[in-house]
This record gives sequence, structure tokens and C-alpha cells, in this order.
Amino acid sequence: MVLLISLVLALIPLLGIGWIVLFGSITTVDGLFMSLILLAISGVFGGNALYELRKLRGKSATAATGGKLAPSARTAELSQRGKVEKVEFFEANVGQTNKSIVTFSAGAPAQLLVFEGDLRNALPAGHKVEITFRKAGGYNVLTNVASA
Repeated sequence: MVLLISLVLALIPLLGIGWIVLFGSITTVDGLFMSLILLAISGVFGGNALYELRKLRGKSATAATGGKLAPSARTAELSQRGKVEKVEFFEANVGQTNKSIVTFSAGAPAQLLVFEGDLRNALPAGHKVEITFRKAGGYNVLTNVASA
């Protein structure tokens, strides 16, 4: 129902723009700004309609799988075992995620892993641990730490 209302409310301002173009007042300042305002209104309701459509598709996908997540939506967890050499924490600007860069050695060359959040207390330097993490949003998210 909200999808239908959003579509109708997105089309009404477009009819107004057609009216402005039809009567030739698009070349005036009033016609130009009224067209921009109507386009903005139409864009807001059109965006809401797209959001409702995606939400509706998501519900049908989970209903088709019996309430379980689809296999493509599951996140695979990765595991790494070795010694934590050092953890460097970088505080990000407002609206961005803080990052921790962990130098992890599991044999010959040291490996750099970028994690989301502050892991200085979770991964103490010099300890051998087994970490479990998943990839989310371009960063690794730590899910479990166990002493090795």
C-alpha cells in the first residue's frame, strides 16, 4: 500500500512539471525554481518507492527459503592462528569507522590484517592466539579470540 502511494505521489509533481513546460513558463525564474522543487519532491517519493520495493523483495526472498537466510546472504568466517606482533589503532573522523591494523605472524612472513574497531585490549601483543573473523563492509570484524 505504501509502495502504491509513494508511486502516485512521485508522479504528481512530474505532471506539474509537464504543465509548466506546456504553458511555456519554464523559461522564467519562477518556472525554473518550481520545476526544481517539483523534481526534488518527486525524487524523495520515488526513492521511498524504491526502498519499499527492495524491502518487499527481501521479505519474499526470506519467505521463499522458509524464513532462513539465502546462502548468498550468509557471511563466511575465516580463521587465523599465530602470534600477534603489534596492534596499531587509528581513530577515524566522525561518521567513519575506527580501524586497527594487526601485525600477525603465522610462520615466515608477517601478515597485516585490518579490523574494524579498537582491538588493542582484545589482541595483546606477543601472545599466540587463534582469531575468527568475518568480512563486512570492506573490513574484517573480529568474532572470536582463543589462546593457542
